[in-house]
Order: sequence, then C-alpha cells, then structure tokens
Amino acid sequence: MARPLEGKLAIVTGGSRGIGAAVAENLASKGSNVLLNYTSSSSTELATSFAKQLSTTHQILAVPAQGDVGTPAGVAALLATAKTNFSSASKPLQIDIIINNAGIARNAPLEHVTQDDFDATYRVNVLGPILVVQAALPYLPHDRSGRIINLSSVSSSTGFVGQSVYGGTKAALEAMTRTWARELSERATVNAVNPGPVEGPMYASNTPEFLEGIRGWVMHTPLMRAREGVDAEEVVRDAKESAGRPAYTKEIAGVIGMLVGEEAGWCTGQVVSANGGMLMH
Repeated sequence: MARPLEGKLAIVTGGSRGIGAAVAENLASKGSNVLLNYTSSSSTELATSFAKQLSTTHQILAVPAQGDVGTPAGVAALLATAKTNFSSASKPLQIDIIINNAGIARNAPLEHVTQDDFDATYRVNVLGPILVVQAALPYLPHDRSGRIINLSSVSSSTGFVGQSVYGGTKAALEAMTRTWARELSERATVNAVNPGPVEGPMYASNTPEFLEGIRGWVMHTPLMRAREGVDAEEVVRDAKESAGRPAYTKEIAGVIGMLVGEEAGWCTGQVVSANGGMLMH
C-alpha cells in the first residue's frame, strides 16, 4: 500500500525525544525520510539509536544531525548533513517538510526574569525557526507542496504566571507563521500547533506552584480527563492530583501528521489547537 509521504524529506528539530521523536515516528510511518536534529552531545547515542530504529522499522532513511538551531553555525551543520545524505549529482536536495519543534522554557515571575533567560529562550524559540527556514528556502518545493509546522503553545494566549518570556516567544512564533504563510505561499503551507501540557521532562520540571496555577485550566480541558481502563494506572492516579492528564506525545504528532499531508493543502497561516480543548477558537 502506498504511503502518503513516500520519498519526502522532513527535518525535525529537537527530533531525538519528546514531541519531536513522536512526530518523526509519525512521519516515518507514512514513508517520509527524516533528518533528526538534536543539540547536545549527550543526546548523540539516543539520536543515533532512534534513527536506526526508524530506518529499520519503516524502511526509510533517518539520519541524526547535531546542531544548535539557534546559531548560524548549527543550522549550517544541519544543512550540510542534509546535503550529504539526501542529495547527489543526479538528485538535488529537496526539503519537503520542516517541523520547528526545538524549544526551551524558563519560567520566572516578572521581577526575576533575567537577560540571560530572555536571550537564551528567544534565541532557540524564535531565532532558531527563522534560521532553519532561511537556510531551507533554496530547497523548498515550488508547487505549494511544502509543509512547515511551528510548535507553539497555549502559553502564547493563556497568560500563565511566570511565562512572560516563554509565552512571548510562542506568540512571536505564531506571528511569524502568519507572515510566512503569505511570503512562502507558492512554496509551502505554514501552520502552527499549540499544545497544552504534554508528557515528558519539560512538563515534569514545572514547579508545584506553576502546576497549581494552571489547575483550573486542566480541570476544564475536556480531553485531559483520565480514563480508568484506557489510560495507565499511574496516569489515572496522577490525574487525581493534577486534575487531569497531560497529552501523550503521539497525540500531538497525530495533529501534525494531518497538517503535512496533501489533503491539508488548503490550510495555511493557522494556529491549530492541539491541546485537548484547553483553548477553543
């Protein structure tokens, strides 16, 4: 059976773990080759092993690529890896899908926000996607078949306490999404998705005070209600304390997987709610 993304190339930043890894798995299962970007050398073994797993399981080519996407040098290394592995003299490089997933969060009340918090978060969350898309521009399709997905967050709209910087970066990313949808309209659709709480180390690192602050939001999010017999016992138990369960990474990846398909070609410039109903538009 033909797979809808057969032979395409996707770049997934922050692709070795969390949402990025789930997205890479989703795309690979549909036939897309994947370039898995990661930043830290401590992730090299994980990214290499994951790339081999994807390649074997889905009969595609998955390649790890180290590089800090918040720097020109890191993005240059990423593109060099793409050229080496996905192009030849007879086959020029084409980048069909870009998933701008890499991001960091530093929560602090206004009076404790530092310039380092600001610089580091905006460098990765805002400058990073700009540099990646700039570098990829010469290699995007010319028939509107390209797909760019930016990972935003409900934090761009909810005003969570302590997220002046993080929420600001995600609001900037949503604004960039709309601009790129116009500027790149003959090359690619450009959309954002905005998860709420998602399983993984970023959510687990939140302080009890922050979690208490968002408890009301979680309580009123329809799909965050844990279900006995469906969700794992640990998830159900934890949900009793936090008022609901975080999203599974595969659930966010599923929404992204829909947006990169041919059928989504009439959707661009949108912030697509992938948060279980925490935000409704």
